[in-house]
Amino acid sequence: MLKIDQLTFSYDNIPVLKNIHLSVEKGQSVAIIGESGCGKSTLLKLIYGQYDLDAGTISYDEKPIFGPKFNLIPGEDYIKYLAQDFDLMPFITVEENIGKFLSNIYKDRKAARVHELLEMVEMTEFAKVKAKFLSGGQQQRVAIARVLALEPEILLLDEPFSQIDTFRKNKLRRNLFQYLKEKNITCIMATHDSTDILAFADAVAIMKNGEIIQKGKPQNVYNNPQNFYTATLFDEVNVIPKYLLEADSDSDETVFLYPHQLKITENSKLKVEAQKSYFRGNFWLIEAISNSGLIVFFENENNLNKATTVHLVKN
Repeated sequence: MLKIDQLTFSYDNIPVLKNIHLSVEKGQSVAIIGESGCGKSTLLKLIYGQYDLDAGTISYDEKPIFGPKFNLIPGEDYIKYLAQDFDLMPFITVEENIGKFLSNIYKDRKAARVHELLEMVEMTEFAKVKAKFLSGGQQQRVAIARVLALEPEILLLDEPFSQIDTFRKNKLRRNLFQYLKEKNITCIMATHDSTDILAFADAVAIMKNGEIIQKGKPQNVYNNPQNFYTATLFDEVNVIPKYLLEADSDSDETVFLYPHQLKITENSKLKVEAQKSYFRGNFWLIEAISNSGLIVFFENENNLNKATTVHLVKN
């Protein structure tokens, strides 16, 4: 188990992470999600051993992970870290980058390993191409293959799909997380994209201003966000008083609802006027406004013309 307990860290006396607690079981994939600057990347670097802690501990299988004060070369052999800059060697080929740290004693094994990883990230046809000639997305795929080459026990990924085209990203995510499960590799991924986590992460931790403010299974956090910030990380979110949603309620208490959780009905307290419509493929996202000025987003099968008035109810 990877365990983080009471972790605190500062850059130049400016607090960055505050009292972080997190436990990750062997083979789990955990996503750290939050807005830019919330401390996600810094947390990965601390787990890797790149910095020294101000307070607290990080351990794996009850053995402490130390920073540069204790290790001449930061990092542990069983941990691999994929940074946002990829850190590829530009003047050597894709296959040379992936096999850079593999032993040359058994060349057939090395070649087979490189080929296996090239197939997983769908870069086989670029094996002989120098890294400097690749696009950003292609470089990112090679970087993912390279950090897996020595099959780490812990894999740290910082925005691992940020530059990859959507049509390739979906399959790559499936390939990668299936591979991690098969090999029982513990993975911690920092991301701001909720599509990276809902289908693939075993657990999610929400970060804001250097603190973990909510954690749990993705479906539980998604369905039960504890605050507006958490809800907005997954979708547009409506903050609606209960008295507009419940016929027998006069409560000003608000609830968070995603657009798909509202639907058009014949009559209700929540009456809105359509302002804008956004085509999303199999539905339209409608932006509307109530008489009191409340902005509401909801999904509808059909487009609505501006100024169309409808009533909404919780789906």
